[in-house]
Amino acid sequence: MMTMRDDPESLQVDNLPAARRSMRIAVVTETYPPEVNGVAITLAEVIRRLHLRYHDIQLIRPRQGGEGVGLSPARQPTGFHEVLMRGMPIPRYTQLRMGVPSKRALVRLWSVQRPDVVHIATEGPLGWSALQAAISLQLPVSSDFRTNFHAYSRHYGIRWLRKPIVGYLRKFHNLSQRTTVPTEALARELSAAGFERLVVVARGIDAQRFSPEHRSLTLRQQWGLSPDDLGVLYVGRLAPEKNLDQLVLSFEAIERANPRARLVLVGDGPMRASLQLRMPRAVFCGQRTGMELAQHYASADLFLFPSKTETFGNVTVEAMASGLAVVAYGDGAALQLIEHGRNGLCVPVTDDAGFLVQALQLALDLSACRRLGSAARATALQLDWETIVDRLEGVLREVADPTRTEPVGRKWFGQGRSAPVG
Repeated sequence: MMTMRDDPESLQVDNLPAARRSMRIAVVTETYPPEVNGVAITLAEVIRRLHLRYHDIQLIRPRQGGEGVGLSPARQPTGFHEVLMRGMPIPRYTQLRMGVPSKRALVRLWSVQRPDVVHIATEGPLGWSALQAAISLQLPVSSDFRTNFHAYSRHYGIRWLRKPIVGYLRKFHNLSQRTTVPTEALARELSAAGFERLVVVARGIDAQRFSPEHRSLTLRQQWGLSPDDLGVLYVGRLAPEKNLDQLVLSFEAIERANPRARLVLVGDGPMRASLQLRMPRAVFCGQRTGMELAQHYASADLFLFPSKTETFGNVTVEAMASGLAVVAYGDGAALQLIEHGRNGLCVPVTDDAGFLVQALQLALDLSACRRLGSAARATALQLDWETIVDRLEGVLREVADPTRTEPVGRKWFGQGRSAPVG
């Protein structure tokens, strides 16, 4: 719901001439900075770059702590308009908020300020409301598939909800004209489960921010590491869906072979207290952002990422750009970017023993860590944000143009096919 300040009748000052912009793009998301997660961070970068290309951006999201509900045009740059909706805390992640059903408010808003295309980044209550509002107003709509909620279900004791969740996600995305996914592998998986009109749009990386140049000997000393000691890093939520038992087992094996090695964890979540009890020598840094985060990456030597539930896994690319050797399962970004033995180590998702062995072998060979890290950096340098935003911009133009029925110059998965849900 919106307050009186959100009433579209009072927001007509925001109705800038479309002639000055290539497109009016309404972006709907239930997470955005300063929240810290891959969806929020990458979406903010995409929106920033679309705005720099002279598109009008209307960002619709739940308000966060300390923010009012509504629009504050005076503090927003020309062509960027932020509408803050009511939200509620997400169970187990009280620092994050999700939207509440808001179809009626969005219909009122878009009836006055009609966008050329609605792009929905998340599938929660606000995203569903936006989808229904766009359909009722016959607005072109695209969506992102960004988080494997269906895969998370088994980690929270609700495995029986997997099929209903997949059914909901399939219905959600099949009501949009295009759904972007970050990897070819995920596109094939979703297409086999009946998802239609999927387009692969990868994620980019800021290779100047995430760079080996930010390595800090002072930070390593704070971790208890000398220049030649091994720093093993994990970055991400401290939560069951990240398969952190595998991280603990792997590092325990490393520590037995190299007692001076130190595990550093960046992030927070419901498992933090239990992990601190299990690994009293580990360094728990909490959430880090900006240059602090870049320094934490660059100051380590080996990155272990045991998650099997990633749609992409931004942290894998951030570690590669930072010049770290990466050991990960063949999922998301790791499957797409890592060539095993050349720029990292990639293990089948069913091979937990293999993950431990590969992590241990690499931990005992610092020169191999440096060689793989250097090649990983070279791979990350190819993930230029401008190229990726070009691709997304092309998708949005196709969706906004009602005369175009086929995508141009890109693969289109799931053209009307359906299949049993796995």
